[in-house]
Amino acid sequence: MAPPVAAAPQRVVSINLCTDQLAMLLAAPGQLISVSRIALDPRVSAMPERAARHHINAARAEEVHAMTPDLVVAGEYTNRDTVALLRRLGIEVVQFDIVHSLDEVRERIAQMGRALGREAQADAMIAQFDTDLARLRKGQGAAPGPDAPRAALYSANGYTSGDKSLSGEILAAAGLRNAPAEAGYGWGKLPLEILAMIQPNLVVTAERYPGGSRAEEVMDHPVVAGLRGPAARATISDQDWVCGTPFVLRAIGDMADARRRIEAGE
Repeated sequence: MAPPVAAAPQRVVSINLCTDQLAMLLAAPGQLISVSRIALDPRVSAMPERAARHHINAARAEEVHAMTPDLVVAGEYTNRDTVALLRRLGIEVVQFDIVHSLDEVRERIAQMGRALGREAQADAMIAQFDTDLARLRKGQGAAPGPDAPRAALYSANGYTSGDKSLSGEILAAAGLRNAPAEAGYGWGKLPLEILAMIQPNLVVTAERYPGGSRAEEVMDHPVVAGLRGPAARATISDQDWVCGTPFVLRAIGDMADARRRIEAGE
């Protein structure tokens, strides 16, 4: 006799921005009762208006326990003490790792589907993701060709991302070569001198936060400004890039538009 199928959780709390997004996309009506306060921030959250319909939490074990959830979804690097305390209190916690590739976007969607008992909805979302990704990639082949424009991701403190990262795969899916990766740089700080030497066709910087930040000043350096002509500029919208969700498709579309502007010489 087959074992009984576990009942889907009825009261789910998310305490991580990326699990917030996936849970809001996949949960049944009324199943997700709370999301983290970061989900309200439109600079990093793709669905702040939808998040506002839920109870907002500060990812503290005491407040989560008071909501009597039967499942908590969290990030792999969510505060370890919080996760440990919730488990000691008898609450199931499912943790989701950071996404490093487009394949892992599919894996996280499937993982959330299993956690919520919404496997069919997750399968449908993955199928739609694959269809939309294939449409964006159409005519570009499996990887950008040798004549494809070269892009450099350049954010606060001069950080960049290599090919083996979600950001790197977003560039490749848009038909762009990763100039720092070709120069031997993976994830980490890219010296300004190297950025100037590799002469990318496109410099992709991050959206600024309100107020002043010394970490962001490097993005205003004359070298960066000189590389960023009208066609050779783009800005990362963190809400589309930061989490492994179907919203990465919007980031790919934005980068593909930037590539077309370069190719057209606009």
